[in-house]
Amino acid sequence: MSRPDWIVLVVTLLGIIAYGLYKSRTSRDLDGYFLCNRSVPWYMVLLSIMGTQASAVTFLSAPGQAYTDGMRFVQYYFGLPLAMVVLCITFVPVFHRLKVYTAYEFLERRFDLKTRTLTSFLFLLQRGLSTGISISAPSIILSSLLGWNILWTNVFMGGLLIIYTVTGGARAVAYTQQWQLIIIFAGMAMAGYMVVYRLPAHVGFLDALHIGGKAGKLNVITTGISGKGFDWNDRYNLLSGVIGGFFLALSYFGTDQSQVGRYLTARSVSESRLGLLMNGLVKIPMQFMILLLGVLVFSFYQFNKEPVFFNQTQLELLSRSPFKDSLALLQRQYDAAETVKIGEMARPSGSRNEVRLEEAETQKEQSRTTIKRWLQDKRVGGDANDTNYIFLRFVMDYLPRGLIGLLIAVIFLAAWGSIAAALNSLASCTIVDFHKRFSRKELSGDREYQLSRRYTLVWGIFCVCVAQLAYNIGNSLIEAVNVLGSLFYGVILGIFLVAFYRKHIGGFSVFISALLVEAGVIALFILNQRGLVHLSFLWLNAVGAIGVLLVSEVIQAFQKRSAQSA
Repeated sequence: MSRPDWIVLVVTLLGIIAYGLYKSRTSRDLDGYFLCNRSVPWYMVLLSIMGTQASAVTFLSAPGQAYTDGMRFVQYYFGLPLAMVVLCITFVPVFHRLKVYTAYEFLERRFDLKTRTLTSFLFLLQRGLSTGISISAPSIILSSLLGWNILWTNVFMGGLLIIYTVTGGARAVAYTQQWQLIIIFAGMAMAGYMVVYRLPAHVGFLDALHIGGKAGKLNVITTGISGKGFDWNDRYNLLSGVIGGFFLALSYFGTDQSQVGRYLTARSVSESRLGLLMNGLVKIPMQFMILLLGVLVFSFYQFNKEPVFFNQTQLELLSRSPFKDSLALLQRQYDAAETVKIGEMARPSGSRNEVRLEEAETQKEQSRTTIKRWLQDKRVGGDANDTNYIFLRFVMDYLPRGLIGLLIAVIFLAAWGSIAAALNSLASCTIVDFHKRFSRKELSGDREYQLSRRYTLVWGIFCVCVAQLAYNIGNSLIEAVNVLGSLFYGVILGIFLVAFYRKHIGGFSVFISALLVEAGVIALFILNQRGLVHLSFLWLNAVGAIGVLLVSEVIQAFQKRSAQSA
């Protein structure tokens, strides 16, 4: 990067840290550290919820997702507004009335200690690993693009945000997230403008959309139904988005402490509800625009030279491998195909030779497939995924100085927004659900405050260590995070649904059913990975939630029958 880019990057990051430290003044107890003394207005609740949900993975991976697979990923969020309504009716008033610090305190009051402990443990497990991926994702990409050492990138990415998260707790998180989102949206809007600005003079915004639509990238609505019937392994379609997305959103916002902790900071039940409902309205258009940016980048590369592989580090790896000579020949063939494509696209749309264009696209796809095969060869040991590098490659190659630094800052800030909230929630569950619950010593408010800061630091170090180990985590980083969540969210949600809606079911039944169904969900995922069953990860949320409901009913019925016979 140039000197102006470094100046923009450093000033932006240090400014956010300084602001977080300035706003971190709060009462030195659990209520102040984790819940901002329950004094946050609805609009800050909204921004905090959005900042927690929209990690760097969203802004890095989503444009690449649209570039390769189209915009059908937006259907993943179609169940979100319905989930927000259910939360506002059921979850929010109960959590506020009981004055809980974590969602899992409610489970002990409703069931027993072991159910609370199991659910909190499942949350800590999946959220700790997911947060590590949230640190790892932008670190891996930045280290590849900028030549930074991956270890120091992880330490830098995680270490700076730990400073104000440990110091200021939930208050620092909430106040910094609003500025983080403002900078993020401004940066992404500028990137979108630059994509259209750099298109040829005769190509406008609508023309770019037409090109993307012709290539099948504007597939916002897909049914998942083909001549063979409904494809249950199709990850993103209308049915899986509405049903699977509903269960995932209900679990994430209703039972994941990283989100529950955001709206528990609100001044009242109505402020929490308003923040959640506005999130349900805003999230889908926001994700639509981020994906649309990927479509615009796709259209841009129809008129400009498109890299044969966006992760340049992997191409350099191949150039030092036994495939180096073959790579040079393949690159010449690819460049020839690119020349044909750019030449034809420069012509008016009615005079283009569609046959030559199709042949050039076929040659390009064959070249990419070959490179991925070479990277997967044991003699190379490379990373065949470059979806996550598409948008940043465009940023590095085509954006002006200064704006590159801002977009790199956007990646850091987006990561910090979600990671800071996650660390805050991990620490709150550790001290409230484990330390205080199992400790025999009475703790003063100041002592609880100090321990909370230490647990935040410990979890921060843990997540940085996970980030260092998290390589080759899937075709798309945004999918990797969502797949990991789907392994646990459904079961956690099922426990809460039983708690709210099946009053006759006791703690033993729901505890055993949760263990059995969790094992079943993991088994389904493994079988799907091996091709023995065909079920998209989004359906695991519904399977887990409904499974806990049904199995706990059966166990409770057996318990009742056994008691009657005795």
